[in-house]
Amino acid sequence: MVAQDAHAHAAPQGFIRKYVFSLDHKVIGLQYFFLALAAVFVGMFLSLLMRIHLIWPTAVLPLIGHIQPETYLSLLTMHGTIMVFFVLTTAPQSGFGNYFLPIQIGAPDMAFPVLNMLSFWTTFVAFVIMLAAFFVTGGAPLHGWTGYAPLSALPSAGPGEQLGADLWITSIAIFCVASLMGALNFITTTLDLRAKGMTMMRMPLTCWSWFITAILGLLAFGVLLSAGILLLLDRNLGTSFYVPLVVVNGQIMGHKGGSPLLWQHLFWFFGHPEVYIAILPGMGVASQLVSTFSRKPIFGYKAMAYALMSIGILGFMVWGHHMFMSGMSPFSAFSFSLMTMAIGVLPQSRPSTGWGRFMADASVSRRRCYLPSASFRSSFPAD
Repeated sequence: MVAQDAHAHAAPQGFIRKYVFSLDHKVIGLQYFFLALAAVFVGMFLSLLMRIHLIWPTAVLPLIGHIQPETYLSLLTMHGTIMVFFVLTTAPQSGFGNYFLPIQIGAPDMAFPVLNMLSFWTTFVAFVIMLAAFFVTGGAPLHGWTGYAPLSALPSAGPGEQLGADLWITSIAIFCVASLMGALNFITTTLDLRAKGMTMMRMPLTCWSWFITAILGLLAFGVLLSAGILLLLDRNLGTSFYVPLVVVNGQIMGHKGGSPLLWQHLFWFFGHPEVYIAILPGMGVASQLVSTFSRKPIFGYKAMAYALMSIGILGFMVWGHHMFMSGMSPFSAFSFSLMTMAIGVLPQSRPSTGWGRFMADASVSRRRCYLPSASFRSSFPAD
């Protein structure tokens, strides 16, 4: 109770403090949600343009004109980046997590309300900078959402790889800072502000999923932030972290000694935990909804919680399976294959079998809230 009182804050005064620069976790959760919703519509529009080009390759669109191959690659890059970072990462964790975590653990608010507000507005700035890449000279980058070097590290590599690529990298770096602030807030709130009697093993699985996701974000986004800073140094200060001795358009670039594989290792060390940053909150919500509308308690609650922990731990040991074509040692490939099978067999199958177990003989309500969770249970094993 002392910790909860210490983190309480006064009621907001005025519209700006209540709805714009709010310290209320519910308002901030809604802000995150609507930011993700705006990003969804931007990503859908970019996807629509790509599909129009695939169906009518010679079409001339109003205000856009004919979609050149370089334009298509830019659309692909920006669509993937916006959907992965500003939708899949933002909505399940920052949106729903901010809104519901304090309510479900009996906390008055998040542990650091001001840091929570700064985290949202930093994310908003990152989104604006990402969109600004469309409007600068050369346009948006075309190196793909994974940003593979040396293509992303050389401004002369193609159209969109000048200022547009710098804005793309800057946006990702700022997003990482926002995610780190949010992760610290989630972890502290879960550990410090639980209501009296609310032990870790009494928390809803949604809270477990947000807590583990925050730990994943704290460890993964710091690596991506460092990788992005090194990439900016290669592009603008002539360093050679990722760029070997290469020839572009008949000219020898002023780099040597770098390794494109370094970027791949750093990126995928973030990239595979990112998969679970996106899906773990969904697994927690699905568990809660299926349990509620099946009118049965969660089957094997502790086993489910330990499975989520195992996914978080093993998620940092499988990034190499994204790099099997990079020429890695067969021994390394074999170890990454074993860890991939390990994370897929027990930790990921345990939640799915648990959902199926208590759905099998439960009196299932046919409410609309239940149906998405039931479909999630059906599609998750196939994934």
